[in-house]
This record gives sequence, C-alpha cells and structure tokens, in this order.
Amino acid sequence: MSENNQTETYTSDPEIEEIRNINDNEDVFETQGRVDFLEDFEEDTEEIELLNIRLTDITSLMLDRFPKIKSLCIRQNLVTKIDGIESLKDLEELDLYDNRISYIENLNNFPELKLLDLSFNKIRVIENLDHLTKLVNLYFVQNRISKIQNLDNLINVTNLELGANKIRVIENLDKLVNLEQLWLGKNKISEFQNLENLRNLKILSIQSNRLTQIKGLEGLVNLEEIYMSHNGIQKIEGFENNLRLRVIDVSNNLLTKIENISHLTELEEFWANNNQFSDFEELPVQMGHLKKLNTIYLEGNPMQTENQAIYRLKVKTLLPQISQLDATYVS
Repeated sequence: MSENNQTETYTSDPEIEEIRNINDNEDVFETQGRVDFLEDFEEDTEEIELLNIRLTDITSLMLDRFPKIKSLCIRQNLVTKIDGIESLKDLEELDLYDNRISYIENLNNFPELKLLDLSFNKIRVIENLDHLTKLVNLYFVQNRISKIQNLDNLINVTNLELGANKIRVIENLDKLVNLEQLWLGKNKISEFQNLENLRNLKILSIQSNRLTQIKGLEGLVNLEEIYMSHNGIQKIEGFENNLRLRVIDVSNNLLTKIENISHLTELEEFWANNNQFSDFEELPVQMGHLKKLNTIYLEGNPMQTENQAIYRLKVKTLLPQISQLDATYVS
C-alpha cells in the first residue's frame, strides 16, 4: 500500500491511567492528562480510525495537521459535538457511529463527502445537510428521529438507513430520485405512502413496524427486495407492478393464504414462516411455475406444525424447483 493511501488505526491503550468522572450520573471515563492519539500518524495520511479510545472532544485531535484525510472514523467513543474537522476539505467519508451526538452541525465545508454515518447517537432532528450534495450513503440508525425531513438537496443518495428511530410517516423523500435502498425497520410506521417518486428503489426494508396492509407500492417498478417481517399484515397483495421482485419477506405476520404472487416470475426467495398458512395446494398454484424460485421458508405455519412427518416431502413434491426449504438445503 502506498504512503498516500495508508490507513492508520488507533485503539485504547490499557496502560493509560484512567479516572472516573461521574458527572450527570453517567459512567464516563477520561484519560488523565493530554494524550496525542495521532502522534505516530504521517502528515499525508488519508484514512484515520479511532475506535473506542473514550474520546470526548474531536478538536483535541488537531486534525488540521492532516490536510489529505479522505476517511475519518471515530467509532464507539464519547463525542458529543461535531467540530474540529472544518479543515478537512477533501473528506469523503465521516463515520461517527456510536457516540453521544445530539445535533447535526458544522458540515457545510465538505463538498466531496459521500458517506456520513451518525448511527447510534442521540439525534432528534435531521438538519444542516443541504451542502452535502455528493452524499451517496447516509446512516441514522438507532437515534431519536421522529420525522423524515430536510433531505431535498441530497439527490445523489442511493442508500438511506433510518432504522430503529421513532418515525411514524414515510414522507419528504420525493427528491431522492436515485435512491436504491431504503431501510426503515423498527419504527412506528403504519402504512406505505409517498413512495411513488422512488422509481429506482431496489431494496425496501420496513420490518418491525405497524403495517396491516400492503398498498402504495405501485410506483416501485424496479423493486427487487422487500422485507416486511414482524408486522400485522393480513393479506398478500399490492405487487401488481413489482415485476422485478426477487425476494419477499412476510414472515411473522397474520397471513392465512398464499396468494397474488403467481405473476412474479423473477421471484427467487419467499420468506413466510410463522404465519397461519395451512393449505398445501396453494403452493403449486402460486409458485409451481416460478422457475427461479429456490428458497422458501414456511416453518411455524400450521402446514408445518400440524404435518411434521410429511411436511418437507410434501413441499418438495409440490415445488420441485426449490433447493432450500426453511434453514435446510433440499437434496
């Protein structure tokens, strides 16, 4: 690896003497004295990783010493504020995963930024991202966000992760016309809506929400994978225009009938374990002619729990094209 493309990684040194700071009743550790975590880094370093060193203040790193940094990763630390990075004009990736950041700020000077990861922080509002027009990957997993907003300028984003927040409505995504992956698992969403402009979307994950119906997917003509497990969906429907679907996950719902998927000729995987399917004859009607189908999960349904002696042989006979049934390959 050339000197101009080297990666430097620093993790906590067990020899550093630590003192416990119990301000605000939080279990916070700080290093005693001032330590230069970057003293061994070359000036032309392009990538820096600082993992779990109990860093609280980015400004203490004096990053202006490293003008060529393109990737900065400060994961699993105690950072509360985004600052001290203003001099990094060439920054392309900023990873502040698992810190204590409450506000999105001081990001106006990074025209080349392509990846921003603020997952596992304390952010409540999506804001101050307007200048990051080259962003491609944006991560806000496990924060305290209740509303999708202020993303209109981010037209180059292809991957948006908002899982494990407090979002109730899918909204304000109209301008993200290049979006290919949208992750919304573990929120409080009750219906599909405002998705019609996302014609390039390929992956939609909305597991562990409050869905009861599959409606509102008509505009997602390029959708290839959809994950809807752990909801309250009662009927398989709404896939009339989603002819490119390869993966459907409707496991752990309230479904009683396998239906409305016979036209999905690209389907490869159908995950539907832990529902209420009981009729084996629905299998060949809906999927017998789907030549690309290779994986199906049906365990936890009455057709399996009440017919354990014949279940595997029965499904294999009705769907001879599959190579995997539940977690086991079929010979």
